[in-house]
Amino acid sequence: MLHYTEMHLNRASSERKSNDWIIAQMRGESHWLLIDDDKNLVDTKTCTLVSLSFDQVKELHLDNAVFLGLDGQKSYFALDISKYADKNTLQIPSSAEFIDMRQIGPQLPPTMASVGVLAKGLCYWHNTHQYCGRCGSKNHSVEAGHARKCLNSDCRHMTFPRTDPAVIMLVTHLFSDGIERCLLGRQAQWSEGVYSTLAGFVDPAETLEQAVIREVKEEANIDVDKVKYLASQPWPFPSSLMLGFIAQATTTDIAVEQDELEHAQWFSRADLDSFLEWGIDAPGFKLTRKDSISRYLIEYWRAS
Repeated sequence: MLHYTEMHLNRASSERKSNDWIIAQMRGESHWLLIDDDKNLVDTKTCTLVSLSFDQVKELHLDNAVFLGLDGQKSYFALDISKYADKNTLQIPSSAEFIDMRQIGPQLPPTMASVGVLAKGLCYWHNTHQYCGRCGSKNHSVEAGHARKCLNSDCRHMTFPRTDPAVIMLVTHLFSDGIERCLLGRQAQWSEGVYSTLAGFVDPAETLEQAVIREVKEEANIDVDKVKYLASQPWPFPSSLMLGFIAQATTTDIAVEQDELEHAQWFSRADLDSFLEWGIDAPGFKLTRKDSISRYLIEYWRAS
């Protein structure tokens, strides 16, 4: 199972539109996940997300609280306290720390990690969409944090969270020596030795299959066909949905554009067996993060 895909909360899409219903959920058995400077509050001893009770947060400004969903009778909310002057009055465990989800996510249980990135993703969206995209006026949070509405009485435009679709693909080719290899590349800003599957955002008026073919051509000058969808993964770093494919190359001569990739190379399964894990501070080739769909695609191919 892909990390960040095990969302178990009932999002209660209809009920959350009622302000009275949301207030009742807040005052009931509610659990509050805090975000500060785009980081989640984590208990470093137990490696779990810290959830506070309503009594622990009720003195804060809750107008921007985001309803995440229901787990039975339990309600989950996210609250971004980045701009709160009184946040230091919160009573949180001494072992709690605000940590970037990209750092802690792989260590969290899958369902908890899924809730954590939902909280992070929605709070990020609110922080980056403070103004109406139609008239430029200030807007505010509505529908329990799942929309924003323009305050201009002549506009009142509603904005909803957006997810950017991106294709990510493992490209393979059976070479004349009888060995099948996959195409991996790296960007210059990545950690030393890390190679990943190719990826890119979907253009307007473009199918996913067309995006796969275009991105591989743009990044490595490789032509592909037989594009096959495998799986998807939410990747709110900051706001993407990764759509995973496998494709077969019809050409093999690599030519990278330096503004896209620093380097790309064909690797066999035997080559990948010698790769180190992401995060290891040692020279040599390294696999991508275990929580990424890139790693999922690589492992899918290695096992086939």
